[in-house]
Amino acid sequence: MSNEIVNRVANSQLKTIDLEDFYPQGARTSIDIKNWLFQELIVKESEFRDHLKNHDWEQYNNKYVALMCSCDAIIPSWAFMLITTYLSPFAKKIVVGNLTALETSIYHEIITNFNIEEYKNKPIIIKGCAQKPIPETAYIQLIEKLQPIAKSIMFGEACSTVPLYKK
Repeated sequence: MSNEIVNRVANSQLKTIDLEDFYPQGARTSIDIKNWLFQELIVKESEFRDHLKNHDWEQYNNKYVALMCSCDAIIPSWAFMLITTYLSPFAKKIVVGNLTALETSIYHEIITNFNIEEYKNKPIIIKGCAQKPIPETAYIQLIEKLQPIAKSIMFGEACSTVPLYKK
């Protein structure tokens, strides 16, 4: 009888996915347009365009940017579109919303392009306890993508998982 310790997890077909591994590098920031509005209420086109022309857009180089307005104002859709024409030569990604909406959009793109072939008919663990801001929606989208092909899906760590799905 051998006293050799066998790592059954390492020798199993178990596949682990850690969404933190896919977290793209790059600063995240938001632009609050309230100060570009007339009395923080409305868009006056000529003044709004002047703010855009005089703004330092290079500060957003290689950044992920969320466009938002923190005051109660009615913003015409063309206003965010116009901002994007100035911002797009610099920013990696632009969304309308807060930083959570930005992360959700980033992860939607990542999961949409995620190749799941190696996970077909395998037991899968989706790791939790992320240190980076992984949106809850990313986990939901990942489950939706994996469930049709997975043997089983669990959440947590190999030593302590919560079963979510079994074929």
